[in-house]
Amino acid sequence: MLLSPADLEALGLTLRLAAWVTVLLLLICTPLAWWLSRGSGKIRTVMVTLSSLPMVLPPTVLGFYLLLLMGPHGPVGKLFIFLGSSPPTFRFTGLVIGSIFYSFPFVLLPLQNAFSAIGPLPLEAAATLRAGPIDRLLTIVLPMARPGIFTAAVMGFAHTLGEFGVVLMIGGNIQGETRIASIAIYDHVESLNYPQAHTLAGILVTIAFALLFLVNRINLPPSREGS
Repeated sequence: MLLSPADLEALGLTLRLAAWVTVLLLLICTPLAWWLSRGSGKIRTVMVTLSSLPMVLPPTVLGFYLLLLMGPHGPVGKLFIFLGSSPPTFRFTGLVIGSIFYSFPFVLLPLQNAFSAIGPLPLEAAATLRAGPIDRLLTIVLPMARPGIFTAAVMGFAHTLGEFGVVLMIGGNIQGETRIASIAIYDHVESLNYPQAHTLAGILVTIAFALLFLVNRINLPPSREGS
């Protein structure tokens, strides 16, 4: 069954949201993951624990506190008002901010694991050859961590595609602004419009499967025939 214009709009908004969140999370998490992979002590443990909270918290709990934070009486909402804008809640901007928190550990942890796997020896060898920090980053760290960076990007994108509770709490269900695909599916199920729900859900399943298939193809070692 073909998607309705409203569903196409919701799907496009979902893909745009996932793309924005993925790019911003890579920019935020890459330096943080590098620091965490090289640091130690209580501060590092606290940071890892805080960044992992969205993996275990119910989305509605995270969405509730984000709603308080970004609402007109919260610090972020007041900052937006001070800058001459309306609070980010129930706007696409709010969805981006909330999704960054929601998908944060799914980008940070693969990056941290990729950087930790590099180890100090390649960097020390490059330093003895007088390679500067930027050279070591561009010629050693990023190439060696490329599979982990790709995994982080895919996981962040795929995880954002499926969010529901956080978005509903801070964005509501405003067509063209905050009504993403997961909310559209919920609307169809509520109205017993299962064919439309099947179509939209099937598209998301297909996209998620394709993304995860690519990750596994890149990260899994090649099979050894005859072993």
